[in-house]
Amino acid sequence: MTETPTAPVPLRWVGPIRVSGNAVTGEIEVPLATYESPLWPSVRRGARITRLVDDGLRTTVVDERMSRSVLFETTGAEHALRVSLELADRMHEAREVVSSTSRFARLIDVHHQIAGDLLFVRFEFSTGDASGHNMATLASDRLMGWMLETWPDLAYESISGNYCSDKKATAVNGILGRGKNVVTQMRIPRAVVEKQLRSTPEAIARLNTRKNLVGTILAGGLRSANAHYANMLLAYYLATGQDAANIVEGSQGITQAEVRDGDLEFSCTLPNVIVGSVGNGKGLGFVEENLDRLGCREDREPGANARRLAALAAASVWCGELSLLAAQTNPGELMAAHVKFER
Repeated sequence: MTETPTAPVPLRWVGPIRVSGNAVTGEIEVPLATYESPLWPSVRRGARITRLVDDGLRTTVVDERMSRSVLFETTGAEHALRVSLELADRMHEAREVVSSTSRFARLIDVHHQIAGDLLFVRFEFSTGDASGHNMATLASDRLMGWMLETWPDLAYESISGNYCSDKKATAVNGILGRGKNVVTQMRIPRAVVEKQLRSTPEAIARLNTRKNLVGTILAGGLRSANAHYANMLLAYYLATGQDAANIVEGSQGITQAEVRDGDLEFSCTLPNVIVGSVGNGKGLGFVEENLDRLGCREDREPGANARRLAALAAASVWCGELSLLAAQTNPGELMAAHVKFER
């Protein structure tokens, strides 16, 4: 049996990041695999900031769910509405169908959209420590079979109707969430901003408004008011065996920067952090070593290791986001860093 070829990507551990919150607490280094070498010192600078405040970076896992939307053809909008209302009344039956597919999958919510004679049903599941793509698809496949039996006048159209919405930047994912919804926030003293970031709270807050908010609106961004979430997420996903294409949803999120009592309040809200500590992609040796070093191989309640993994992903994003915005308040600093580290 021939060995599967691999594509090596440079990987470094960065930090430690001092974090506290409902999923992880402590000082922890994170692995980042990337060809963009300036990312490592940038995230490292942000991590250093977290260690200069007692509680460090506060991380809160607000919600978690994996979605799959199925698509049916109906006899018309009235028929589609009737099925949707009856489905809501039979959720206990739907949950029983899901529980028969997995030890961990649980149906937690259903949303629907009707377009002409098409019925889009978005199922949302909790999936334990897995990111849950396959788990959600299997459960949705069984739910489709049950629905076709329960409402014989429905017609199968597709196991995925794009209302999920998988690996696409959409408003629905930003609103309802897909994966882990994580908020990271920290109050940074003025003296720290000036000495460590060579900037001011006012300059960073002003740039965030003009670049991340106004600039993104002008560009027509979809709930993506940030500088570069995708950079940190891709590096973290590659290092921990995640489906890297999920940085498309992950790139959505909102950076907030405000001056409060002279200090800088800086936060990143990421509604779509799609990670798992088990499942496909975790069998490679370096992935297992990285997950173990991150503390995501401990014997915890189902889902706790994945929440820890997501919180550390969001912490990495916060560090890189802060560092980049601070650099961009100074003419020439960003390009000087790229020239130094990439040439």
